Amino acid sequence: MLTMKRRGLTKKMLCERTGFDHKTVNKVFAGDPGVAIGAYLKIMAVLGMESNFSEVAAHDELGIKLQNIKLLEGSK
Repeated sequence: MLTMKRRGLTKKMLCERTGFDHKTVNKVFAGDPGVAIGAYLKIMAVLGMESNFSEVAAHDELGIKLQNIKLLEGSK
């Protein structure tokens, strides 16, 4: 929500630019997992944040730890 406000956008403007209704935009801002990933990406693009999406998986600390555990178990 702050990102939207920093860019001088209202929720109505975000809905117009994405083609989503207020309900969908509210769900995205609430982090609802039932919303399609494409909706998140479209909103991020309107906010100029689409490049941040690639960073989400790049810093997967939990995934790396789980992978390391499996690799160490295999070396026993």
